[in-house]
Amino acid sequence: MPDPEVLSRLTLAHALAREAGNRTLDLFFRRTARVETKIDGTAVTEADRACEKFLRDGIRAAFPTDAVLGEEFGPSDGTSGYRWVLDPIDGTTSFIHGVPLYGTLVAVEHAGRPVAGVIHMPALDETVYAARGHGAWHSRHGSAPAPARVSTVDALSRAMVVTTSLDYFSSPSAREAWMDIRSRAAATRGWSDCYAFLLVATGRADAAVEPSVKLWDVAAVQPIIEEAGGIFSDWSGRPDATAPMCLVSNGRIHTELLGLLGRHPSV
Repeated sequence: MPDPEVLSRLTLAHALAREAGNRTLDLFFRRTARVETKIDGTAVTEADRACEKFLRDGIRAAFPTDAVLGEEFGPSDGTSGYRWVLDPIDGTTSFIHGVPLYGTLVAVEHAGRPVAGVIHMPALDETVYAARGHGAWHSRHGSAPAPARVSTVDALSRAMVVTTSLDYFSSPSAREAWMDIRSRAAATRGWSDCYAFLLVATGRADAAVEPSVKLWDVAAVQPIIEEAGGIFSDWSGRPDATAPMCLVSNGRIHTELLGLLGRHPSV
């Protein structure tokens, strides 16, 4: 059974993610957001910062003793044992270019483990969310939530595998790992960022391979994928959301994918 403390946070996470994400739509459709470059070379917009501030304010009002970690404003301490992990706009490049494959990610950790997560795609009006023991749920265009379930494809040769961009496979070994997967999968596509994970959770893609992620990119993803019946891991098979690379799948092709990735141990 789900923990009532976790469920209460999931309820807030769902409401905040939808409202915060929806607040980005005006700048997204008009494409007028100011863009800056952060120290790490990635882009950030006024929408990223405004979205995260809205999320933090809502969390602080409801759960003032919870800790928060956000991509744009870093960590703030708490004493409750719970921590929220925020990515206000996952897929800023898509956002800047007017591509609707960006989302707002809100995760809740307890004792260092992700226990609830929300992915909301504002421009697509599509949301998937989960809490441990509560299942994963999916809604589109205001529809009633329906269970989110991974696909039943049981061989890589029949699978759709997605990733954000080949740009992130920057080392020779990472590129070789992707080409190995590409040569064996039925199809591969660049359906990017959190949208790739949403597709796996709802059975429309069978796996997503990402060679470069941060905790805020995937903390919300882990409970969603696992509650939808899939597997979340790093490239060595550990269920570690803090790892710098991740693999999510329907579970049926996970071992096959790990075997291919294991052929390139230096990635």
